[in-house]
Amino acid sequence: MVKVWFMDNEETDQRLEHHRNPPQYLDLADLYKKTGINADEYQSDKTLSELRAKRGYTYDDENVDPLQITCSEKCLPDYANKLKAFFTEHLHTDEEIRLILEGTGYFDVRDDGENWLRIQVVKGDLIIIPAGIYHRFSLDTNNFIRTRRYFVGEPVWTPYNRPADEMDCRKSYVKHQSEHFVQFGKA
Repeated sequence: MVKVWFMDNEETDQRLEHHRNPPQYLDLADLYKKTGINADEYQSDKTLSELRAKRGYTYDDENVDPLQITCSEKCLPDYANKLKAFFTEHLHTDEEIRLILEGTGYFDVRDDGENWLRIQVVKGDLIIIPAGIYHRFSLDTNNFIRTRRYFVGEPVWTPYNRPADEMDCRKSYVKHQSEHFVQFGKA
């Protein structure tokens, strides 16, 4: 089940939970209003099929080499450098869609006040990160996650490190954020 909380400002091990003291949690409706991120449990094939059809996802990793969607020291070449790259704040020009098949990890995003929000994902969770939002990813202390990625058309997964504020996808994201994502992502 997806959990979301405001992060502390500690720069210790990125794989730790990093709760504020006292912890401050956010529900999924507020996460959407602040960031445009859709996240929930999607363990039903019917629900996933409907979502794929509604959003136009035509490609997924189901038949791709599993090394491309597994993050662990055992499976990921150049593991330490890859984790550093994933944890560098960046954006993408397309949505980033992940279904968590095994393991656990964190997606970190900033709200409109530049506060870090930590989104914990576990097996069965689906997260949709909008194009243009700055974010980063980290494994947790279990050091393992296996996901399936979804794309509209051919996969595009190029990260653009912050700052990238002049990109059209970023400008569009900021506009929708100022409107609390009322019309954002509607099919």
